[in-house]
Amino acid sequence: MLLSQTILRDELVIFEKRFREAVKSQTPLLDRIMRFIVNRKGKQLRPMFVLLSAKLCGSISESTYRAASLVELLHTATLVHDDVVDESLERRNFFSTYALWKTKISVLVGDYLLAKGLLLSLDHGDFRILQLLSNAVRQMSEGELLQIEKSRSLNLSEKIYFDIIQGKTASLLASSCAAGAYSASLNEDLAEKMRLFGEKVGIAFQIKDDLFDYGSDSVGKPTGNDIKEKKLTLPLIYTLSVVSPKIKREIIYIIKNQNKDPKKVRQVIDRVVEAGGIAYTINKMNAYRDEALAILHEFEDSPVRQGLEELVRYTTDRKY
Repeated sequence: MLLSQTILRDELVIFEKRFREAVKSQTPLLDRIMRFIVNRKGKQLRPMFVLLSAKLCGSISESTYRAASLVELLHTATLVHDDVVDESLERRNFFSTYALWKTKISVLVGDYLLAKGLLLSLDHGDFRILQLLSNAVRQMSEGELLQIEKSRSLNLSEKIYFDIIQGKTASLLASSCAAGAYSASLNEDLAEKMRLFGEKVGIAFQIKDDLFDYGSDSVGKPTGNDIKEKKLTLPLIYTLSVVSPKIKREIIYIIKNQNKDPKKVRQVIDRVVEAGGIAYTINKMNAYRDEALAILHEFEDSPVRQGLEELVRYTTDRKY
């Protein structure tokens, strides 16, 4: 068990209860789907960041539990909608909502979760927390659309890549930490400091996800899924910027026209490794991790700070 889970043992039980209450519906079909979603929730990383950020900056309050529930509602809504967009039949090695209930119901379920999150905050006057997290949802949508727009041309700069992941992945974690800090302190400076901390952790988290596609860190066989889906991630962006024009043309041709051929995908992965794309990406990821840890070290040492440090290291050291 992670130290952070030990520190939050009681609080996570309360959060779980609050979250189940927050998603209840009077409509039998919706209630059945909500139970399905609640029973298959992931590691609850974001609610843990909310609760630990609150403990670091003050004391956990009812407002903190609502912030954690709002984060989980928004995150779950985006996952349900993502599975529709990606036509994904699996979520966490089980059937996705989309696989079981198809497009119409899945879109409506995502909308319901968003509405429940909005009302949870509005009904209790948590306007600043709602503002912080609504901003994250806007950034997530912008990040996804920017990725779709840019991936068509296969000409992505490193700056645009970071713009995409800052919006798509890091914004929700950043807002989670800010909301937790604000719920406990009502202090804008502390909320901003923790927002920046969460953003750096979120960027490192996404870079780690991108590395899994190349089977780095003894994760096992590379999947090459990003290449098959014509997604340009940092290892590939770096490689395209340093190889010869001939090899660059060859890589782009494979991604555009031969991305379903396992041998050709393997060829691209080998090119990325040879060009130093993996090493470059790992260094970038570790730099963001270290920047996040530096912000944490501005706070006094405590078990809560150690729990957050452990979560930061978990995002970059995890094996899946």
